[in-house]
Amino acid sequence: MKKEILIGFAVGLISASFGLIIAIQIFGKSDDWGEVIRQSISEGFLTKLMSIGALLNLGAFFLFLKKNQDLRARGVLIATLLVFIITMVIKFFN
Repeated sequence: MKKEILIGFAVGLISASFGLIIAIQIFGKSDDWGEVIRQSISEGFLTKLMSIGALLNLGAFFLFLKKNQDLRARGVLIATLLVFIITMVIKFFN
């Protein structure tokens, strides 16, 4: 039971990371990821990139629900909530 939630959590974090990379590639003004992240921190739109990146979790969540893997879907939801909390902390402390 806990193993299935951890698998979903890992899938959620990985898909959010890939989504962030895709958002950086699409909306970034440079090819250097480090430069785009530094620039987004200074201009205050890193949280927007993180939110766009977390949209990939939506697909993983519904895929797990369609396959009747509710515990993995719960893990993806927990990962999405973690990304949300991190995004809010960055937004309010920057």
